[in-house]
Amino acid sequence: MQTIQDGYRSVSLLISINWDRMLYVFAIIASLFLGAYLGTLMISAMTHPVGY
Repeated sequence: MQTIQDGYRSVSLLISINWDRMLYVFAIIASLFLGAYLGTLMISAMTHPVGY
C-alpha cells in the first residue's frame, strides 16, 4: 500500500509541475484538429457550391 501511495504522489507531483506543458500540447493538437475541420468545410464548400 505504501508503494501505491508513493507512486501516486510521484505522478501527482509530475502533473503539478508540468501541467502547463500538457496544456500547450493540448492547445496545439486542438488547433490542428480545428484547422483540419475548417479546411475540409472550405474545400467541400468550394467543390459543391449551393445553388444561386
